[in-house]
Amino acid sequence: MNFQKNVSLSDFSNYKIGGPAKLFVEVGATEELKEVLKQIEGNEKIFILGGGTNILIGDKGFDGLVIHNKVEGINLLENGLEVGSGVVVKDLMNFCIENSLSGLEWAGGLPGTIGGAIRGNAGAFKGETKDSVVQVKSLDLKTLNEKERNNEECSFGYRDSIFKSGIAAAEFITSVVLELTQGNKEEIKQSIQQKIDYRINRHPIDLPNIGSTFKNIPLDLLSSELQKEFAPFVKTDPFPVVPTTKLLALAGLKGKRIGDAMISDKHPNFIVNLGNAKSEDVKILIEIAKEALKEKYGILLEEEIQYLD
Repeated sequence: MNFQKNVSLSDFSNYKIGGPAKLFVEVGATEELKEVLKQIEGNEKIFILGGGTNILIGDKGFDGLVIHNKVEGINLLENGLEVGSGVVVKDLMNFCIENSLSGLEWAGGLPGTIGGAIRGNAGAFKGETKDSVVQVKSLDLKTLNEKERNNEECSFGYRDSIFKSGIAAAEFITSVVLELTQGNKEEIKQSIQQKIDYRINRHPIDLPNIGSTFKNIPLDLLSSELQKEFAPFVKTDPFPVVPTTKLLALAGLKGKRIGDAMISDKHPNFIVNLGNAKSEDVKILIEIAKEALKEKYGILLEEEIQYLD
């Protein structure tokens, strides 16, 4: 195994923020992962890194082993499509287009890997990852036991799963079987491109970012007064929610800046890196946003991004 020391994690982050990892290694298969785990000390802290598109890495880095997921491969099965967890969603979209497979059009333009999408049950445009999942394979990082779970056993929730906040949080997702349907190639391509164009027009993708900072707010968690006030803004995602970006704008937070971190004036639920932002700059902005919405509306924001310190 090619273990590296003091590797800069900012190079593997879409944010271009983060200090070094004490140890760093890439794995491309389950057996390779097992060999890595057998060679490290039992008390070594471990973090699994995918595309680095929704994680805020601390300025001091990570005092442990970062395993970079490079498990690739897309294979057609009789009953679905088997995808390695390290496959980038963009590559999966291209495969679906070439093979006229429908069901994932909502994910057009979604950054990161399919493993990360499963872990956080990524969603957009009324669709969610869980909608297509048949089976997920994973490896327990402690016991090295391989596991298989069907859709129900993955305990998918709103931007959540058993792999993110459940008993499988200490497991490495290795692959997923997706159930898709045959469709019209040109229609699939156009639908995916529409989602990509929407993101280009609405999101500040020209600057380093890690996507939506906060989860949207489920409508049924708000008081009847706030439900009436925010009724014009409600969208389905995949259930009725109030977009957090709208509330951040109403709170006057567009363009709020700490150092080189800024709440985007294009899409306020994105905090962008203007060049040399630090993790602490982003964290201060997150707390400012939380406090502002708590004070103005009594709403408690919950992060969609993940932290690595």
